[in-house]
Amino acid sequence: MRITCRATVPATESQMIASIQQVLDRRGSMTHPPVGLAVNDAVALGIAGLFTSATDSGQLMDRLYRGGEVESTELLKAITFEKGYASPEGHAALHCLAGWVAAKVHRSDAD
Repeated sequence: MRITCRATVPATESQMIASIQQVLDRRGSMTHPPVGLAVNDAVALGIAGLFTSATDSGQLMDRLYRGGEVESTELLKAITFEKGYASPEGHAALHCLAGWVAAKVHRSDAD
C-alpha cells in the first residue's frame, strides 16, 4: 500500500524526542495498545530525515522526507535494515516510525 506523510515541515529534534518518549511510554503502559497510537506526521517526517543516506533504505527515507509516496512494505524493510545499524535512540525512533506506518495502513483499511 502506498503511503504519504501529510506534514510538510518536520518536527524539531526536541519535539521528536518528546513525542517518541511519550508514545513509547504510553504504549508500554498498555497491555494491548491501539494501532493508532503513533507519532504524528511531522515527527515521522523528522525521523525519516534523520535516516536519509545514499543507501537504498536511506534513499527511500529521503523520498518520504521530500514528500513523496512510498510503499509501506518497502518502508518497513528499510526501517528493519536501518535498525541494524542504529544507536539505541535511533532504534527507538525507527520503532516509532514503523508504528506510524502501521497506523497509516490501519487507517486506510478503515476508510
